[in-house]
Amino acid sequence: MDDIHIDEFYQDCLKILTQLYNTFPRLTTIYVDDLITNAGTDEFGIPNRRHKACFDAMLWLASEGYIRYQDNIRHDALDQVVLTEKSFLRLSLPTLNIDDQSDLPPSVARKQATMAWHCRQALKNKGSEAIAQAALQFFTSR
Repeated sequence: MDDIHIDEFYQDCLKILTQLYNTFPRLTTIYVDDLITNAGTDEFGIPNRRHKACFDAMLWLASEGYIRYQDNIRHDALDQVVLTEKSFLRLSLPTLNIDDQSDLPPSVARKQATMAWHCRQALKNKGSEAIAQAALQFFTSR
């Protein structure tokens, strides 16, 4: 049985974390509609399964100490969100599998060795296996 909901969870988490890394240390608002397509609601205004799962991924990241937020905007967004120190450091520090990039300037090589870069590349390539590996590496790093 395919665990597509887990693949979606990994993708949602990486999108949330990289978006917050890109705006760090500013407080920002994260909308479900900016993270996923086909979010929306049904004819009664109730969020669909995918929308709810993405919103719940945001809440899970907060409850596990990866992000902080001040308030939620219905089931559509979290307001005044920022990475915690734990997440910022995990995204900023070099990953374990740093390639020898001696032909690159040191500042570029340093940025490309971070978990944030690794997560962005996984999302850019849109391969579920690359996204899963990046998410697992983020969650299991200490």
